[in-house]
Amino acid sequence: QVRLVESGGGLVQAGGSLRLACAASGSRFSINTMGWYRQAPGKQRELVATITSGGSTNYADSVKGRFTISRDNAKNTVYLQMNSLKPEDTAVYYCHLVAGPYGYWGQGTQVTVSS
Repeated sequence: QVRLVESGGGLVQAGGSLRLACAASGSRFSINTMGWYRQAPGKQRELVATITSGGSTNYADSVKGRFTISRDNAKNTVYLQMNSLKPEDTAVYYCHLVAGPYGYWGQGTQVTVSS
């Protein structure tokens, strides 16, 4: 059973920073792409950033230059460093990973940015 444990969400003022982490365990397949998605109230879930096992990254235009995704393959952990946060970044952030033919979601962590 694959388990994803997210941490690092919280309340921060606009312009501040947060770092999210997601640790995966229990996969019998190698973990390929890991990433972060977010869902704001009344909106669809959207991609924030992804990173492959080789380190290639992809970002949503709205977070380019402010957010940085990274991973520690030895720990099966993905991170999202979020700087210069804006109120519109407020959402539940979900970790996602692909392992073999399967995709898995974390339970979500709330990020709230006050103006």
